[in-house]
Amino acid sequence: MAGAKNRPLAPHLSVWKPGPAMIVSILHRISGDGLALLGLPLLLWWLAALASGPEAYATLVSWVWAGDPASTAKAVTSVLGKIALVGLTWAFFEHLLSGLRHFVLDIGAGYELRINAIWSWIVMIGSILLTAAFWAAVLN
Repeated sequence: MAGAKNRPLAPHLSVWKPGPAMIVSILHRISGDGLALLGLPLLLWWLAALASGPEAYATLVSWVWAGDPASTAKAVTSVLGKIALVGLTWAFFEHLLSGLRHFVLDIGAGYELRINAIWSWIVMIGSILLTAAFWAAVLN
């Protein structure tokens, strides 16, 4: 262990210039955490409210949606509901597109820097466009 002090240090994030692939990788982790930490409890709350009866479901609707339970797709008025649902929708589409990108990388394609950067930009822009299109369809 005498030569341990002379070993090179591992590169740190401050050494690398952030590129599209690095940003998409970080967003993939953030979106996965968001889906697990926020999406799963919201899904479980929804399922429990469905199983518990009309009063429990009405409580859920009052927190997240506007109006009566029969018209939940009409409008989202709660600020907390808007943030949670739009954020979860973006996280879903970002995680989906990034997962498809990783699938292509796993089969051995797309490792060229230019192609990797193009697919990374497609993931970032596509997730925003799909989220906007989804909410435009839901709110119409």
